[in-house]
Amino acid sequence: MAFNLFKKLKTSREKEEILKESAIIVGAKAKDKYEAIEIVGELLVKEGRVERSYIDEMKKREDLLTTYIGNGIAIPHGGSEAKEKIIKSGIAVAQFPEGVDFGNGNKAYIVIGIAAKGDEHLEILSNIASACEDEERVKKLVESKEPREILRLFREGFER
Repeated sequence: MAFNLFKKLKTSREKEEILKESAIIVGAKAKDKYEAIEIVGELLVKEGRVERSYIDEMKKREDLLTTYIGNGIAIPHGGSEAKEKIIKSGIAVAQFPEGVDFGNGNKAYIVIGIAAKGDEHLEILSNIASACEDEERVKKLVESKEPREILRLFREGFER
């Protein structure tokens, strides 16, 4: 059974979105990858997904190993020691039209902050990688001017 990134089944009648339009910003600017992580981290906090201290854990994880996955995408997230700082699973997306240096000449234009409870992180990461492997979709994500359009593009990608 495929994991649906946007709907997490809570009960047979109640569903919760993993990505909401309110957790997407376009036209962001950051001087470095740590500021970009702060931006998506703050979105996760605002959405009630994580405690504020989770942002520091995301930065620590980035120091260990880059979260740049190629094709202009970075997926910062906390390590296993940060799990207790996650309130509920969710993702946040920030678009950086000018790009953000994630090291070794890798520029991220789409930064996806991830907070996942339990084992959900593996399924979320897998779905993000799958949706973002399409270069045309990533180009549209980078060029989009509206959060709603970015949400639509992600939904299309995850339904593949």
